[in-house]
Amino acid sequence: MSSTQQHVDRGVVIDADLGTVFDLVADVAGWPQFHRSAVHAEVVHTNEKGELVQYWELAGDSAVRTWKTVRRTDRPGRRITFTHWEAETPATEIRGEWVFAELGPERTQVELHHHVGAPAGADLGPLLDRIGRDSEDHLATLRDTAERRAELDELVVSFTDPLFIAGSVEDAYDYLYRADLWPERIPHVVGLSMTEDVPNVQFFDMDTKGPDGSTHTVRSVRICLPSRLIVYKQISLPAMLDAHTGHWRFTETREGVVAEARHTSTIKRSALSQLGGATTIDEARRYLRRLLSGNSMSNLRLAKAFAEERAGFPTDNS
Repeated sequence: MSSTQQHVDRGVVIDADLGTVFDLVADVAGWPQFHRSAVHAEVVHTNEKGELVQYWELAGDSAVRTWKTVRRTDRPGRRITFTHWEAETPATEIRGEWVFAELGPERTQVELHHHVGAPAGADLGPLLDRIGRDSEDHLATLRDTAERRAELDELVVSFTDPLFIAGSVEDAYDYLYRADLWPERIPHVVGLSMTEDVPNVQFFDMDTKGPDGSTHTVRSVRICLPSRLIVYKQISLPAMLDAHTGHWRFTETREGVVAEARHTSTIKRSALSQLGGATTIDEARRYLRRLLSGNSMSNLRLAKAFAEERAGFPTDNS
């Protein structure tokens, strides 16, 4: 059977050093904080052929698409190559590479190439158009993030809070997976409407009450990976933030489970006054850390009580 090869090539020049730009592309786990449609990415396994990486990305505001690629990172050669594990129909092959060139101490050229193979006569138009748009969006995000790196180091607040649970990982996970029950279980959640059209991919609109009594509504997407990880991204945000991602991670030990809450938030500089009266970045960071950590630790303690009660331990209300 005859076949055809099509190419999609995009590029950008970025006012940042090559190391910073390269690191941003290589860090797949950090990408969802800065790229609007990215939800989650993780390395499934690594061997001599490279890294098998799975990606989850928004398709509109109520669906997620996922795919796997094999990536090879060649730092000395200043390139990152990738091959899709399974090409999207009607393509039979999708591969490509990021190529980096240093134009000056603070100036880098980045090219993103895709090579798409398909049977002769296949209509690749819609797929090629989407790859082109996605490439342009990725490069625009890369340029903005790299050029604002120093500013973002100030504005991004990221932390994790762990809690030990003397119960089963399944019960701890289930308590936080069942977000549809949060209005009954979690005091600061006053309303939640959830859909799960695809198993383990949740979208919900949640109303929460702040410390001052005000109510905020946010829309989030969650990728649930039983019983080890729940990743979330807010896709409609409170006015004070430019981005908010995080996870609930569950690690089994011989004694029980360590449940971890992570938050990564990007403060909107123009909205400092909305962050609990904060007027400086440091005040805003302290306010967000206290608020988000307080909410997530409260949730973890409720999950702990649920799992430990089911394990036959008395509830500790202290």
